[in-house]
Amino acid sequence: MMEEILRYVKPELIVVALVLYLLGQGIKQSQTIKDKYIPLINGAAGIILCGIYIFAVSETDTVQKAAMAVFSAMTQGILVAGLSTYINQLIKQWGKPD
Repeated sequence: MMEEILRYVKPELIVVALVLYLLGQGIKQSQTIKDKYIPLINGAAGIILCGIYIFAVSETDTVQKAAMAVFSAMTQGILVAGLSTYINQLIKQWGKPD
């Protein structure tokens, strides 16, 4: 499954998944926000972080290019948020006894 996700994530944005994993762990440790909101926060943060990167490296001089940048930021953000959740589940499963 991870190979399928990685096929669609831009290699330079994989590090965002690690950042989102750490963000989620920090939120969980703080206990100020309910766990059920962590995926939503990670999704929004992923879209914002990927958006910053994509807009920094893309030409957005036409409406079509700007729309494509927004679409790419949203899809990449959602994918890296999903990847961070997958990483979290892998760590949890490896910690469980067989």
